[in-house]
Amino acid sequence: LGDRRGESFIYEVAAANGPASPLAGGACQTNAMSVDRNARSAVVLSSDPSSPGDLLHIDLASKAVKQLTHYNKDYLAENPPARLEKFNIQRAGQEIECRLWFPPDFDPTQRYPLVLDVHGGPNGAFYDSFVHVQQVLATSGYLVLAVNPRGSSTYGNDFMMAVVGDWGGEDYLDLMEAVDQTAQRPYVDITRLGIHGYSYGGFMTSWTLGHTDRFRAAVVGAPCIDLFSMYGTSDIGVTFGEAQWNHDPSLLDGQPLDQLALKLLRRSPITYAPAVETPVLLLHGEADLRCPIGQSEAYFTVLKRLGKVVEMVRFPDCSHHFLRLGHPKMREEYLARTMSWFQRYL
Repeated sequence: LGDRRGESFIYEVAAANGPASPLAGGACQTNAMSVDRNARSAVVLSSDPSSPGDLLHIDLASKAVKQLTHYNKDYLAENPPARLEKFNIQRAGQEIECRLWFPPDFDPTQRYPLVLDVHGGPNGAFYDSFVHVQQVLATSGYLVLAVNPRGSSTYGNDFMMAVVGDWGGEDYLDLMEAVDQTAQRPYVDITRLGIHGYSYGGFMTSWTLGHTDRFRAAVVGAPCIDLFSMYGTSDIGVTFGEAQWNHDPSLLDGQPLDQLALKLLRRSPITYAPAVETPVLLLHGEADLRCPIGQSEAYFTVLKRLGKVVEMVRFPDCSHHFLRLGHPKMREEYLARTMSWFQRYL
């Protein structure tokens, strides 16, 4: 299995350093594969824009694909999913791929609120797949813009590594350019813009709020808010932090600690809290070791003391991965709270 530009493929690779050639796939996200002994056929678990996931049989010789399961067929027939449009923009010498989700009953003569969804990572990516928060919003009457800015994986190593040491820099500008160009469409209501992100997407959402007041509502999931405190409290604060934030570990060895603190605080959304004018909803699992809940607690406290509009919801016994692996009730609650916040302010 391999991924390219937000799509999954089965590749054939020659043993003697040959090139990789796609055999099957595309327009989907595939997370698991089982191949028979002779590599003549495979079964994959794939999600595409019209289905949360099903098993497919692929004849690797003829490339014929047969869907083996239809788990959500009846439900989706009664509740059509959102429609996907893909397009590219150009900014600062890079091609940025975007995905725009439309309500099933979209009418181009009407005007719709637009929600920007920001992926995590920062080296994650949005695929041609079924993403629950995007589907819930789009099927409720919102346009949802999902962008793969520089830093996203599946677009080549140089593109992916461009975010290192530059969180909130060029990637932020990529996102804003995508919003600018999408907002020119006549059916986008530019007075009703929202933003959502989880994990690094939560970082980028809160970073955005400190640098523009264009968004009317924001939902911030499990964010990184204060990189200096996260460095010492996250389960990957050292290994991930030193690699991503590109700071010199020698700053901890006989050097003034405030040099490191200042460097990281300049890249921390909490530093720009006084500029926030957007109503903020914080959603965070109490058992999160990756982005500890103290990150949201600190942001909530500062925004509240500054008189900003902010609410915080704590999800008991939920880890950083609860949106994928957690109890269905908690996952449903996250989506319901997100939906309610955007309904209130958009």
